[in-house]
Amino acid sequence: MARQTFQVRDNIGAGRISTILLLYALAIFMFLTAGFPAFAAVCMLPLVLLALIFTFSKQSTAFWLLFAVNYFLHFFGRMRYLPNGIPMSLYNEALEILLILMAVISASSEIKFSRAMNLMFIGILLWCGFGVIEVYNDTCGLGYNIGAWFSGFRLLCLQLVWIHLIFSIYINNPETLYKFLRVWAFLSLFSVVWTIKQKYFGFTQTENVWLMTAGRTHILQGGTLIRYFSTFSDAANYGCNAAGAATVFIVVGITSKIKRDRWFFLITGLLIIWGMMQSGTRTATFTFAAGIMTFIFLSKSFKIAIPSTIAFLFVAFILVFTTIGNGNQQIRRIRSGFNKNDASTAQRDINQAVMKKYLADAPFGIGIGMGMENVPSNNKFRKLSTLPPDSEYVFIWVRTGRVGIAIFLISMAIMFIGACRVVFFQLKSRSLMGIGAGICGAFVAIQLGGYGNQVLYQYPNGTIFFGALSIVYVLPEMEQAWIAFEEKRLKIIEEEQKLKIEKKKSKLVGI
Repeated sequence: MARQTFQVRDNIGAGRISTILLLYALAIFMFLTAGFPAFAAVCMLPLVLLALIFTFSKQSTAFWLLFAVNYFLHFFGRMRYLPNGIPMSLYNEALEILLILMAVISASSEIKFSRAMNLMFIGILLWCGFGVIEVYNDTCGLGYNIGAWFSGFRLLCLQLVWIHLIFSIYINNPETLYKFLRVWAFLSLFSVVWTIKQKYFGFTQTENVWLMTAGRTHILQGGTLIRYFSTFSDAANYGCNAAGAATVFIVVGITSKIKRDRWFFLITGLLIIWGMMQSGTRTATFTFAAGIMTFIFLSKSFKIAIPSTIAFLFVAFILVFTTIGNGNQQIRRIRSGFNKNDASTAQRDINQAVMKKYLADAPFGIGIGMGMENVPSNNKFRKLSTLPPDSEYVFIWVRTGRVGIAIFLISMAIMFIGACRVVFFQLKSRSLMGIGAGICGAFVAIQLGGYGNQVLYQYPNGTIFFGALSIVYVLPEMEQAWIAFEEKRLKIIEEEQKLKIEKKKSKLVGI
């Protein structure tokens, strides 16, 4: 009888375990296919707890995970690797808040929030302060929409706070800084490889579907010219990101003391430029040029400035005043950026003229977070919510008005000028100045990209470029450690070369 009782209990226990496992399997299935219903949320809590424990025990891993996830969000979304119904921003924000919580809990001499208290933080707070005031914006006469405001405030303002804090705290030594540059380079190279795959081996099924629907503008000249978008949301996003990344890696390659790094970063930069050209993004050419010119100014070197300026003027002359290279479709498209009668440019000008008329009565814009879904069709400002902005600056101008765009520009100027001041006056190491100048050039590039296209806050640009600019402010603190790190690497390379020479000599003696 006792044995039968134990067998019954064992069967009940096994049944309960099987039921729990089946429920979790069902919850994961629902999470991956139907979005994030309450049942799935409750059942997934233990997995979330395990993820939290892992994250707290591996803080550096969580930082690199954020960097990688941020880079591939659009790619995973297009390939349908992400669960339905979850906002794309949630992945980034969850990791960002976790990383900040970890820094608060494990605050020590190595993790200092004081690093983030600089001119860039002041610029961010200025923009965030205006964003808070925008909650009272009722230009459309619809009452205060707290939900819409907070959604827009998170993405336009609060996101910059998280990015600045995380990069200021976690990039705190030369090893991590060098790893950051390498990881960024490899992620960018993956995008180049994917461009090669799209160009020479074709698109995936989901990419083809996107091209035939939302991405129809990427097929030009009767299908003879494709604007390749690689792992990004669209070709404009890809081109502008590539312009900024190429600026960083070419400058780092030029200024690095270590030969293998020079070759690696220069080749990476050139490959990224090739990918940028395949995007067919006209703005990208100008943004890359502006990024390099920023480096030339910050380099304080006539040896770099004079030949570089001559080269840029020569290329600009060819593009503007000649037809050289018109046999190449991509070059023809880049050259069209100088054409004031270009159809797409003319349409943008028409749209912005309409916006200007409406915004004359809305100095604070229609409100942060207000879009087509929030403004009814009979509202005076409905037109503003439906016109495509085609530019991040125009998007901000429509939402915050002439007052808001002025404050935004002042905030960006404060961040940029502060970083340039660090590079120009505080850094002594030539290679570290190169990293800082390259990042400043990339920031200029993505800002100009945001003027021409709606890419400034697009994934992965916000995290990469605002985060990188945050790093510039902590470079003086790690300069001595960076010099020691560089000298150590040079000695290791010298020893490796000596060993190679000795091995060759021993082989010759053996012969």
